[in-house]
Amino acid sequence: MRTYIFRALTVFWAVSVWAQTDSPLPRVAQPAVVATGEAVVYAKPDLARIHVGVTTQAATAQAASSQNAVQSQAVLERVRSLLGPKADIRTSGYSLSPNYQYPKPGGQPIIAGYTANNTVEVSTEDLAGVGKLIDAVSQAGATNIRQLEFTLKDEKAARTEALRLAALDARSNAAAMAAALGAKIGKVLGLQQSGAAPIQPMMRMAMAADMAASTPIQEGRIEVRAAVTLTLALE
Repeated sequence: MRTYIFRALTVFWAVSVWAQTDSPLPRVAQPAVVATGEAVVYAKPDLARIHVGVTTQAATAQAASSQNAVQSQAVLERVRSLLGPKADIRTSGYSLSPNYQYPKPGGQPIIAGYTANNTVEVSTEDLAGVGKLIDAVSQAGATNIRQLEFTLKDEKAARTEALRLAALDARSNAAAMAAALGAKIGKVLGLQQSGAAPIQPMMRMAMAADMAASTPIQEGRIEVRAAVTLTLALE
């Protein structure tokens, strides 16, 4: 009985040693370098968007709404007279709300009137005429002009170029780090877009105080940023 147990243990040990000896050695991870690259591309804008609003107040909701409708219609007609009957106009917001007064601290609020606001977004490719457009809608009854933005109708080309340059910058950075260690970069193991910043309009908008002269507008340039992370093998 004792001999049987001893032999069984011996065989188990022998099998274990054989399995450990013949098993493949663990693979060593391939040395690699990870680098980031960034790039900025500048483009000339070809589209302008501007939000034009009309705000009216009256004693009743109906009166405030009606006055706003008449005034907004005059503004829209003025826009179409400048940009054509097929002008790119869309409503971006409308509100009609009561105005409250508080007679005394802790007292019940009293409705003192109503405020109506109608805002539209106007898009135009005539960048040189943006200042004239601002003057025209102000004279027609617009009370709010904001969010003037210069952008691109199609930013794909600029974004693609920014990503290409960012990838080249990442490869250059990887090569510099590898050279410092006496190595060379090899094949690409991974490439990831680290983050591409949205289009940033670079512009300035100056509005004349009395609107007597044409409003000067400078559209500037469009700034498109891109960043990538590149992983390269080391040789």
